Amino acid sequence: MTVLDAVVVTSTPMDAPLEVSFNPKTPQQPLPANDGASLLKTVPGMSIVRKGGSGGDPVFRGMAASRLNILLDGEQILGGCGGRMDPPTAYIFPDAYDRVTVLKGPQSVIHGPASAGTVLFERRHERFDQPGLRLNTALTVASFGRVDGFLDVKGGNETIYAEGIYTHARSDDYRDGDGDKVHSRYERQSGTAIVGLTPDVNTRLELSAIRSDGEAAYADRGMDGSRFRRDNLSFKFEKSRITAWLEKVEAQVYYNYIDHVMDNYHLRHGAVTPMASNPDRKTMGGRLAFTFLAGENAVLVVGGDFQDNRHRTRSGSPGGMPGYYRDQPRVEDAEFGNLGLFSELTWQLTSASRLVGGLRVDEWQATDKRRTIAIGSGMMGGSVANPDAGKDRHETLTGGFVRYERDFSGGTAYAGLGHSERAPDFWEVTKEGAGRDNGASVSAFGAIKPEKTTQSDLGVTLQSGPWQGFASVFYSRIDDYILIESQYAKPAAMGMGVRRTTVARNVDATTWGGEAGVAYRFSPAWRGAASLAYVHGKNDSDGHALGQMPPLEGRFDLEWRHGAWFGGALLRLVAAQNRTAPNQGNIVGQDLDKSGGFGVFSLHGGYRLNKRATITFGVDNLFDRAYAEFISKSGEASAIQGYEQTTRVNEPGRTGWVRAQIGLD
Repeated sequence: MTVLDAVVVTSTPMDAPLEVSFNPKTPQQPLPANDGASLLKTVPGMSIVRKGGSGGDPVFRGMAASRLNILLDGEQILGGCGGRMDPPTAYIFPDAYDRVTVLKGPQSVIHGPASAGTVLFERRHERFDQPGLRLNTALTVASFGRVDGFLDVKGGNETIYAEGIYTHARSDDYRDGDGDKVHSRYERQSGTAIVGLTPDVNTRLELSAIRSDGEAAYADRGMDGSRFRRDNLSFKFEKSRITAWLEKVEAQVYYNYIDHVMDNYHLRHGAVTPMASNPDRKTMGGRLAFTFLAGENAVLVVGGDFQDNRHRTRSGSPGGMPGYYRDQPRVEDAEFGNLGLFSELTWQLTSASRLVGGLRVDEWQATDKRRTIAIGSGMMGGSVANPDAGKDRHETLTGGFVRYERDFSGGTAYAGLGHSERAPDFWEVTKEGAGRDNGASVSAFGAIKPEKTTQSDLGVTLQSGPWQGFASVFYSRIDDYILIESQYAKPAAMGMGVRRTTVARNVDATTWGGEAGVAYRFSPAWRGAASLAYVHGKNDSDGHALGQMPPLEGRFDLEWRHGAWFGGALLRLVAAQNRTAPNQGNIVGQDLDKSGGFGVFSLHGGYRLNKRATITFGVDNLFDRAYAEFISKSGEASAIQGYEQTTRVNEPGRTGWVRAQIGLD
């Protein structure tokens, strides 16, 4: 029987050392947009870069993009847009997954290299003991014309199962707290088909296919996303309890193809010169892992993974005009490959203590296929020959960690030390270098060094009677941090003045901070909770703040239950951010200016009709506060006809919503 969780997630706690997990199908407050980034907003320490109603970029502890490893059922997915219009989370449909797990810091090696952390979107796979059919469906209706729906049907018997998942979401432009429209409408849909074989209780073979698409308006740039096409194929094999010493074998291969279109005419009006850009990316990857029982008290995971991805682009005019972009040939501009080997050991020292450690080595390579490079912008911009055209890069990257965990009455304490090395990603190597000459510094491809993060983590999780709590602190030293700086001054061609451009350069940096939370059940009917998150970053090379660090944030929520009824309130308080580095940050965005603090109050309630059906409703931003997050894209970056320009992209104003969910066996 399917039992639906009636609790609205308002401040997801850490319930295991360095691990936060939750069910993405559970109603949330504030109501997230229908993509993977906004779903993560409830995790303390996580921020989202607002661009519109969909397509935001997740930021954990001030670290974004490839510093935060994101896996979809074991697969890594990479977008196509050179301006991060389609980050990996833009292709995630939360209702199509059963569990989301956030692993903090470089404290695991089995999911790929990661410096800030890893986010796992996973599906639950259960063998049918007898023939049966399961159904899970939900419909969400909210302000601003938003409608989300999904249908998940799964059937099978002891030896075979099949599953179909369909999601669809749309929204009109939302309005901020001042009543002004924000260019933010979107429409997204996805279909997933899965067929699996379970010849016995310890074996599973599965083949899955996904096709998704959508469009999204953006308030921070001169183009919108008119196509987010993803085609995916994946094959998995898993066998457990093989011998007394070999516990499990896991194998997976996958293929992802992203076909993305951005243009300035499909979702907006007034373009003087209509144009479109159509990048695409093919990614192939796989993983093989063995889990060994090394004696009675130790578990060892050994394996490897690989990935190969190729990026191409083309551009042109709309259909019906000369130079139609779909008639243009695609031009490959970059190739990347990575082969990794890993081992991770969990050693139970005593009944109450354990040691966890791992090592990882990656062989990374990249080829610069660009013949020319666009430099600068406006009258001082242009195009020059690429000095790195056809060149290859190879790097050997190492990582590892060790962590001690100790259980005690009512909780677990831990201390860990981890190291991770990260190669520059596509968006970083395709920027200009920071040298002030007109030679190889035009390209950052061969100049940017790998980023090296060494981080210590300390923390505790608590559970004692009506009390539950956690605390997690970290200190990180980052050598050769890859900084992205906009408005960087360089000499124009032939010494004719100065041009402004965006560059990638290495600096040394330090970050520290953490998250803490506590919950207390006053009675069977009432429960209160609070959490705090803070991160402090310093650019040690330049001697000032590190860009794109979120301010101190606190969440305070109260929950109530009585019979089939439940309800609650959420107060989110965010401090001002005065430590800024204007024009500096990462590939997701750069600091704009200082920001003021704000508070947002929200309410929710619901009724559980029975064990299979629940209705939840709520109002986010009850007092219609006009505000924007510190980490946000600029609302002044592009004048959009019919919309007010703001310093940052403002958040939604008062938003009412209702969600109905049904689960049937």
